[in-house]
Amino acid sequence: MGPVENSTRPAKDQKHGSAGRRVRRPRTRRCLLKGCEQRFRPQRARQRYCSDACWRAARKWSRWKAQQSYRATMAGKDKRNGQSRRYRDRLRNQKQPALQQPVPETARVITNNFFRLLLRPAWLLRGICSPAAIAPAALLLARVPAGPGTRPATGMALAPGWAGAVEDAS
Repeated sequence: MGPVENSTRPAKDQKHGSAGRRVRRPRTRRCLLKGCEQRFRPQRARQRYCSDACWRAARKWSRWKAQQSYRATMAGKDKRNGQSRRYRDRLRNQKQPALQQPVPETARVITNNFFRLLLRPAWLLRGICSPAAIAPAALLLARVPAGPGTRPATGMALAPGWAGAVEDAS
C-alpha cells in the first residue's frame, strides 16, 4: 500500500525543507542568432541569446525584417512613394548654385625638401677645408648640373682648382 494522499505526517524516506531539495538548473541551449549558434547556459527563463551583443543584433534584424514586410504592403509603398516625392520637391525648390568661373591654374610650389636628395650629407663636408672666398653652396652643389640636359663640365659650380679636393673627400 502507498502513502495516503492527504497525510499531514511526513513520509519516513523523504527529507523536507530547503536543505534536501536540489536547485534545478536549465540545460544548455544554442544561441538563436544565425551565425552565432554558440552553446550557453541560460541565466533566466526564456533566455534565447548567449550575450547582450547577440540580443541587440537579433533586435536589429527583427526591426529590419518588420520594415521590409511593411514596405511590401500597399500602405508601405504609398508612404515610401510620398517620401520620395517630397525629396524630389525639396531638390527642385533648392537654390541652384551659381556657375563658378574656372579657377586659373595655380603656380607650382617647390617645397623645402625638393633639393634634399641632391645635397651632400654634412659628414662628407667635414674633411674639406674651404677658404671664405668659395661659397658653401658651391661645395654642396658641386656635382649638380647647371640645368636639365647639360653636362657636368659646362655648368660646374666649383671654382677652378677645387674640383680635386672635393673628389678626394667623397
